[in-house]
Amino acid sequence: MGMALIAALMLAAPKAVGAAEARVVYHADFADPRRFSSMLTSINNMVMHYDNEFMDYDVRIVFVAHGIRFVTDDALAGTPFEEDERLREERDTLRGRLLSLNNLHNVRLELCEVTREAIRLSADEVYDAVEFVPSGVVRIAELQNDEDFAYIKVE
Repeated sequence: MGMALIAALMLAAPKAVGAAEARVVYHADFADPRRFSSMLTSINNMVMHYDNEFMDYDVRIVFVAHGIRFVTDDALAGTPFEEDERLREERDTLRGRLLSLNNLHNVRLELCEVTREAIRLSADEVYDAVEFVPSGVVRIAELQNDEDFAYIKVE
């Protein structure tokens, strides 16, 4: 009887203080500014919903490969991730939207060090809000497997 009561209390116990109700990781490994814009819209809609429902959340974007284009103003000339005309035209708007999500809604931005180091981009050329992770794909797997994050990749 005592063990059943303890088990029932453990199941009914509130979540740990500071634990997010919603955990979501977005995977940004693509070059298309239109697709990135769609992803930013999706994230904004999500965090606005959580804010309106007074829900705690932890939303992150992990940038890998071509996604590096969206966390620097460097044109990345001579790399596989080189800026194209469309990105050049939309960069200011995309940067503003991305950094607003970070500043206003605490959306965390994480960049794969493997990608950054492969093209020899200085860490100083990456937006200040971006955190570096040793491997983007490993980070995504850790978030999914160890921290119960939902995985989203905008197509």
